[in-house]
Amino acid sequence: MLELAVLGLLLERPLHGYELRKQLSQRLGLFWSVSFGSLYPTLARLERRGDVEKLAPADRGSRRKQAYQVTEQGRARFLELLEEGSRGTDDERFRLRLAFFRHLGPESRLRHLERRREVLAERLDERERSLAHAESTGTDAYTLSLLRHGVRTTAHDLAWLDDLLAAERTGFTPTDPHP
Repeated sequence: MLELAVLGLLLERPLHGYELRKQLSQRLGLFWSVSFGSLYPTLARLERRGDVEKLAPADRGSRRKQAYQVTEQGRARFLELLEEGSRGTDDERFRLRLAFFRHLGPESRLRHLERRREVLAERLDERERSLAHAESTGTDAYTLSLLRHGVRTTAHDLAWLDDLLAAERTGFTPTDPHP
């Protein structure tokens, strides 16, 4: 997942490690965090494979921070990682991919969104059944509250996804009418 995020951000512009970590935190930090301890080994691995390359510093005499840029091979790897999909059950992976959906074609975006919708619909059904069972068996108020919260948040996520699907099908840029 880190490789996908790094390649996606480096596609936009060359960055050095600190800037890259800052961008990862600002743009993806609501649902994901990364340390320098995992970022730099990932950059080194991507460089060894030829997916990224270091840019020559403008001032060769100073110890400047090393900037990285994506190679054509790295661009192809990014698209492969972005397209590669699980069943859509992994929330983190879906959100990370969604952050870079603009790089996919419309058919692929629709396929990923529809797959995710199926997962959320199944999850909502399962949570509603669990809640009904808990209510019928005299479960304590705190557990019931937690189960109700799960139903509400899943229903909200499903409505949000329906909005994304509708926007994608009509060719409009998605907006979030559900605050």
